[in-house]
Amino acid sequence: MKPPFLVSGDKIAIVACARKVSHEEMASAIALIHKQGFIAVEGANLYGENRQFSGTDEQRASDMQQMLDDPTIKAIWCARGGYGCARIIDKINFDNFVKHPKWLIGFSDFTVFHSHVFANFNIPTLHAIMPISLRGALPAEEENNILKDKSAFELFKFLKGEDYFLPVEDKNIEVEGVITGGNISVLYSMLGSSSDINTDGKILFLEDLDEYYYHIDRMMMAMKRAGKLKNLKTLLVGEVKDMRDNTIPFGHTVHEIISDHVAEYDYPVIYNMPVGHVALNLPLPFGMNANIRNGIITFAG
Repeated sequence: MKPPFLVSGDKIAIVACARKVSHEEMASAIALIHKQGFIAVEGANLYGENRQFSGTDEQRASDMQQMLDDPTIKAIWCARGGYGCARIIDKINFDNFVKHPKWLIGFSDFTVFHSHVFANFNIPTLHAIMPISLRGALPAEEENNILKDKSAFELFKFLKGEDYFLPVEDKNIEVEGVITGGNISVLYSMLGSSSDINTDGKILFLEDLDEYYYHIDRMMMAMKRAGKLKNLKTLLVGEVKDMRDNTIPFGHTVHEIISDHVAEYDYPVIYNMPVGHVALNLPLPFGMNANIRNGIITFAG
């Protein structure tokens, strides 16, 4: 069941499932929610602190549980990534969410929620920019701020149920299917768990940040051995940036690493998707039927 789109006056909750955040870092997102005609609701422990986390595991899980169970909350926007979602996912009861779905929004570490919800309940979620990623304060950041503004504008456009499409570089590919996936490192960490996704017959999306080249190779190798790359309809690759290397170079770029691991399969691979850890991080609905044709992706329930 697809969550309903939002209407003016609906409530959007901001919850910190992972790393801690400050009032200042959330101010732009809260202002934007109100500007778009919605009501921002802050999690009780949004500004909590426990080591690098926004509160203890129990506090973060409690915030998510409260917003999942509250029928007046129509979307939950994860404050930021980092690390922490895997520590709370098994503490959460999704019974009410399954009966009354709402949009779960975020990316990076939030891949845990995308994957768990898709694997267990087959309910669409939204891979998109998070509050921590909105406008910076320095003049030098203005160019990136324009792209971030577009990312946020497109997010709310989607949430309102307005016509939305995502551009792709290859205009010759024609594929239809359901998109799933997310951050490579997080997907790799969930292999064999109750949050592990079934990719057979799906369009798989991958992105990542700040990894060694050999780490990407190892994770792709593990996903391949687990059968996650074999029966895809298409592979979409977003931004994989800020890569690191050893003193002895690995010798392949990220695109070359990925290409090597899927070379034996006959499905198309689309690189450079405007999705991931970059200023232009456009919304990508998971769990919805997607149609790739004429250089764009359109979505239907």
